[in-house]
Amino acid sequence: MASAEKIVNELKKQGITHAVGVPDNGSARIYELLRTEPGIEVITVTREGEAFALASGLYVGGKKPVIIIQNTGFLESGDAIRGTVFNMRVPVVVFIGYRGFHNRDADGQWIDSVASFLEPTLKAWNLPYELLETDNEISCISRAFETTEATSLPAAVLLIGHAI
Repeated sequence: MASAEKIVNELKKQGITHAVGVPDNGSARIYELLRTEPGIEVITVTREGEAFALASGLYVGGKKPVIIIQNTGFLESGDAIRGTVFNMRVPVVVFIGYRGFHNRDADGQWIDSVASFLEPTLKAWNLPYELLETDNEISCISRAFETTEATSLPAAVLLIGHAI
């Protein structure tokens, strides 16, 4: 599992000002640590789609937000993503908890169907992403920020498991 402390340290290096989203079991420790950072404001929303609109507004206002949500909420947010971060060309990194990634049946099929929809949806929307499961993969965070800066579009980091 990836260290929440190392994730937060990387976010601080990237100069984020806000973390916006809906905490879940996988991201709870990340949110807990972010709340202790004096230069970062944590904003929780009631639905994931709101996170995209709020992050877009923060960006337009000169801030550097990051979005932290779960894959179920990401899938529910399609129109909010299209209408804000894509249409407005907001270079935001979206951390998406990959619920169900390791839960497969004997035939290798995902038990939780949300896992089977996440990556095909990201590909269909042409949203670049990388997987983050261990501390060895922390560098994918800086690459995601580089991608957003180069394209003025969002990029995703898929969090596999719980950040500890």
